[in-house]
Amino acid sequence: MGEYLLELILSLPPLLFALTVHEYFHGFIAYRMGDPTAKIAGRLTFNPLKHIDPIGFFAFLFFRFGWAKPVTVNAYNIYNYKKGMVLTSIAGPGSNFVLAFITGLIIRLVGNHLMTSALMPLFIMLRRSLFYNLVLCAFNLIPVPPLDGSHVLFHLLPDKYFNIKYQLERYGFFILIGLIFINNLGIPVLWGWIGPFVKFFSNLFAGG
Repeated sequence: MGEYLLELILSLPPLLFALTVHEYFHGFIAYRMGDPTAKIAGRLTFNPLKHIDPIGFFAFLFFRFGWAKPVTVNAYNIYNYKKGMVLTSIAGPGSNFVLAFITGLIIRLVGNHLMTSALMPLFIMLRRSLFYNLVLCAFNLIPVPPLDGSHVLFHLLPDKYFNIKYQLERYGFFILIGLIFINNLGIPVLWGWIGPFVKFFSNLFAGG
């Protein structure tokens, strides 16, 4: 029980920061593209309390699936609609990817020096940061609503594929829940993509 609580405590800071960075950069890029909605709502901050959905956060910790409070974007304010919406959508997973790279680089450079009894908690948090950021990146790139990958897909698809967009928007949430349920049964429909992604970039960034 003590080890589980310690693991939980050490997981909190990297998870909170990964979720906060993800939502912040959605709002930041939208703001740079002309939409002040996130700024007006107080979401252009690294204060995790502004971004965390309590239920979604604890679901992350205990069920390995959860969510943060989505940043609201008003597409009518975006200067260049298609480009702006693609950049805004990709900003969340993109920021997690960059943060994973930075974390991996730190582990690669000083990880061996942290593997002592006094500094081991810091090493564990860095490894958790690498893991959570890569998982968030890979998961959100899946092109199923309401994930970020679907918004990128919808704004890149030619108009003739409108019906695909309509059907995904209509049933996407149920498709996603179904995929998560099947994955939790032991059929890796999601982890078949997320697992190799995390493993490859963990090894590339942190050196194994």
